[in-house]
Parts: sequence; structure tokens; C-alpha cells
Amino acid sequence: MSLLEFLRQPWPWYVAGPIIAAVYLMLLWFGKSFGISATLHAACSMLGAGKRIPFFRFDWRTQLWNLLFVLGALIGGFIASTWLSSPTPPALAPAFTEWAAANGIQSWATGMAPTELFGWEQLLTVRGLVMMVIGGFLVGFGSRYAGGCTSGHAISGLSNLQLPSLVAVIGFFIGGLTVTWLLLPHILAL
Repeated sequence: MSLLEFLRQPWPWYVAGPIIAAVYLMLLWFGKSFGISATLHAACSMLGAGKRIPFFRFDWRTQLWNLLFVLGALIGGFIASTWLSSPTPPALAPAFTEWAAANGIQSWATGMAPTELFGWEQLLTVRGLVMMVIGGFLVGFGSRYAGGCTSGHAISGLSNLQLPSLVAVIGFFIGGLTVTWLLLPHILAL
């Protein structure tokens, strides 16, 4: 097996988990906390939003490391999708593939997100508007209201034994399960 073939395989939890733990231990060592939504806050401040909105008035340079982290994540995502993605679709449960076929969703096998749900042309449909625009707004609002995103609360907050992060993560899971089981079937029917 070549190195490229090896890198195209999904990494098991016992490899990826310790890498995440090592990164977080380095963040703790340097007195930093992790969260992607903080990067958006810093980017808005850097682009001048603080001139009009007091929430964005802070020294964004203190978050430069976070901006670089997200830049690295974008570059890594590009490299992974361009050169390291596997040509074979992921192995998913037969129940999902049957459900997807019954609902006219076939592109899950050829890309990261099904274009029947998340393509540009879907944005002009009621289903696309609900899923992408309203869903995106709710994710952004929820991240701000909860004082951070899922990565910040689940990785940084829980490892620091912060009770608000535990409450937020429980809320994220309840919300995700509720949407998946109760709302998503109705949204897909639109």
C-alpha cells in the first residue's frame, strides 16, 4: 500500500483522538481555549465591525493564533478533498442507503454533502431555504447564545470541567436529535 493510499483511508478513533488531545494539551499549556466561533468574532473585528458594533470592539490580534488555525483547517480541508479523498464512497449502513434512494438522494456517494439537499440550485427551493438559510441562522444564533460552538464547548469547555459547557453540549445533542428525528422528515418532504 502506497503512502497516498494509506492517507486516503479514514483514521481510526485511537489515532485521531490522541492527536486532538495533544493539540488541546498544547493549547492548555499556552493558556489558550479552542473554538471556531471565536474566530468569526475575531475576523469581524479585524475587518472593522467594531467601528459600528460594540460587541466587536476588542484587540483581535490576541486571537491571531485562532485565525491561523482556521486558515490551516481550510488549507488542510482543500488538500484532503483534492488529493486525499477516496474515490470509493464511504461504507454506510444499508438502512441509510435505502432511505436515501427512497427519498431521491443519490449524490451522497460522490461527494461530501448531497447536492440534492445542499446544491446551489436547492437554495431557491423552500427546502433549501429552510435547511441552509434558516438552519445556518439558527446555528449562528445558537453558537452566540450558548457562548461558543460545539467544538469550543465539547473540546475546551468539557475538558476544563465547565458546567455551562456541559449544559451547552447536552443542549446541542438534544437539539440535533430533535431535528433529525422530528423535523428533518418534514423538511425533506417540502
